Order: sequence, then structure tokens, then C-alpha cells
Amino acid sequence: MWHSDAMETKYDVIVVGGGPAGMMAAGRAGELGARVLLLEKNDQLGKKLKITGGRRCNITNAEFDNRIFLENFENAKHFLFSPFSQFNVENTFEFFEGRGLPLMVEDRKRAFPQSERAEDVSNILQEYVEETGNVWVKLGSEVTEIIKVDSRITGVIANGKKYLGNKIIIATGGLAAPETGSTGEIFDMLSAIGHKVEASDTNLAPLKTPAEWVHLLAGALLEEMTLRYIQANKVKFKETGRLLFTHFGISGPLVINSAFKVGTLLRDGEVEASIDLFPRIEAGDFDKMILDLFEANKNKMLRNVLADLLQKKLLEVILTLPGLRIGEKQVNAISKEERKLLTKTLKDLRFPISGTMGLEWGIIADGGVVPREVDFKTMQSKIYPNLYLIGDTLHINRPSGGFSLQLCWTTGYIAGSHSAS
Repeated sequence: MWHSDAMETKYDVIVVGGGPAGMMAAGRAGELGARVLLLEKNDQLGKKLKITGGRRCNITNAEFDNRIFLENFENAKHFLFSPFSQFNVENTFEFFEGRGLPLMVEDRKRAFPQSERAEDVSNILQEYVEETGNVWVKLGSEVTEIIKVDSRITGVIANGKKYLGNKIIIATGGLAAPETGSTGEIFDMLSAIGHKVEASDTNLAPLKTPAEWVHLLAGALLEEMTLRYIQANKVKFKETGRLLFTHFGISGPLVINSAFKVGTLLRDGEVEASIDLFPRIEAGDFDKMILDLFEANKNKMLRNVLADLLQKKLLEVILTLPGLRIGEKQVNAISKEERKLLTKTLKDLRFPISGTMGLEWGIIADGGVVPREVDFKTMQSKIYPNLYLIGDTLHINRPSGGFSLQLCWTTGYIAGSHSAS
């Protein structure tokens, strides 16, 4: 139900933030009988949720083994075993499908609503918030202060008005996509009351390069290649999969999931990316393959001979690179050095990486309250037992593929459950 300022302003639970974690928490607490106030700074609930996954909403990752699932959370996994024993991927499927939203699973176990509409996910959660009649929603309500009295949080101030609550749940999200309202002021408030807050940086975002030839390939998709990241002439790590060229650099799940590691490397110096366009063929075998191809097509133009190996847009750009402006030559006019440079380039197509595209382009940002200050059995603050911290408010790194939203469903449900008791 929608909030009226004429109503009493003391609640059992106040939830700050009407995104996925906040709606889950408010709905669950209301379901258990608590009187809940949900404060949202935007003019609608679930604004960021409605644009996730290209507006399709990668709702979770369909890995039902908790231990395997939590391997994707690296340093935070040991904190998450308890909450995932209470609400996990299987429970997420039951929650949404039980409310009439069937899910489907695609590659890399990514789960989406069959309708392929992120708005449908948001609508289900909004119905969950409203169905008990115990949750009051106030939109356009920006929290500017967390009220602390001695060792207890007693409420919040939003738009100059004081709201008091026995339990307070912070679910405002991280700094990614700030145009949806995720501008991070809550982190300053949490820091002011004594929580340690790690600075936010883009966790999942595309990568940018100053190499203009990469920009010319915008829109081109490589279905299978190996991408190596090189620093000081050493390969630091590599990934194999799909890559999308953009007008600023490179993107796609493989790139986005590398962003955090690449950002860390950049703090220590320059980083280069190297694309192997033929990852299944060893360098020596590839050179022999090109030599055999040349032998069989001596009197043809190189451009035409390579047309069966590379998509046209990529071929045209490669043939403009220094030393490779040989597309108009016949194969029999190409020197051994030119051939060697061509084969090396196709196996080691290098360009510098200057950084990530930043928070505006980020899917997820890290930063937030450090996990050691939270009791993950209940999602309570260890400093203030009546304060709950959930979702992207926590400093937890994770890849794309449904892991971030599952963290919201799990922590939101648990905070809602325990705050209502």
C-alpha cells in the first residue's frame, strides 16, 4: 500500500531502497506480519532491475549445488555458506515460478524469465511487497541521514522527515549505473556511524582502448577466440569465448568478467590485450596452414584468399595495420617476412587497455561495507544489531551471469525473515 504522511511514522521495519534486495526484504518481513516502511528515492520501484540483462533480467544462475555456486564469489564465499543454506538458487526458482513467472536456462546456466522481460520480475516483487497489506511504500523519498542514539539505530531522515523503526534494512545498492539512483550517499552515512566502507570501483564493465583500429570494428562479434592480458611481456591470465568490439573498446561476458582483474593489473602498470583468432590451432601448425593455403592459391589476391578465414569487417581492418597493407598483392608476391607477420598477427592481435568504462557503464560495482562487519546468518550489522545490510551494500566481488541478483534474493529474504522476528 502507498504511504500517507498522515500515518504514524513508527514501524517494525524500515527498508531503505526499493531495488531487488529491498523489495525482497520488505515483502518477506511484511509476509511475517511486521509493519514495514519501504523508502525509495526514485519515482518507481525496481528502476535498475528493469534494465538488467539487456532488459531481459538474468535472474539467477542455475547452479543448484551451493558449494559450486559460491566458488564464483572468491574471497567472500566463506561468509555466504550460512545465508545460502537458508535461501538459495532452488528457492529462487520456487519463489518466482510459484508466482506465475516461469524461468528458462541458457548458456553458462544463466536463468531468465521465459517472457524475457525484466519488468515482469520487478512486477512480481512489487506484488509480493503489496500482497500482505503490511508494507507501506513511499517513493521519491531520499534518505539523507541514519539516526543513531547511543549504540542503536532508531530510524532515518528522508526529505527532511523523520521515520522511526525498530529494525532498519539498508538495501540501496552499489554505484554502478548511477542514472538509476545508485549514487552511493548511503556509504558516507554508514561510514559516519562507524562501519568500514571500501571505496567503489567498477567490478563488471567493458574495457576501453585508445587503439583506433579497434573502434573501427564496433559491432563485430568474434564467436570463439582467446583473449590474453599481458603486463611487462608476461601473460597474466587468459579467457576463451565470445568478444564484442565496440566504439570504445571491447565488451561481452568474457571481457566484462575480466574487468576487475584487469583494473587491478592497471594499478601496477600498462596492460595489453592479445586476441588469438584461431585458439584451437598451435602457432607452428597455424603457420604451416597459412603456408599450405598460399601454395594452393599462388596467383590469387591475398584479400580473396583470406576471405574464407576472417569475417569481412575484421579482414579489412587487419589489412590496414602497419606492415600488413598487403591485401592488394597476389599471394606469390608476398615475402616470407610479410607472411610471418600475418600469421603472428592473427594469433597475437595486440592493443593497449587503458581502463574500464567506469561506473556509468558498469553492471556491478564493488565497494561497500566489509563483510567481516556483518553477521551473515541474519544479515545484521555486528556494530548495530538492529541494522541489516544486504545486496550491493556489501563489498562482495562476483562475476556476471546471475550471481549478483541471487545475492540480492538471498540476503534480502534473510534480512526480511530475521528483522520481522
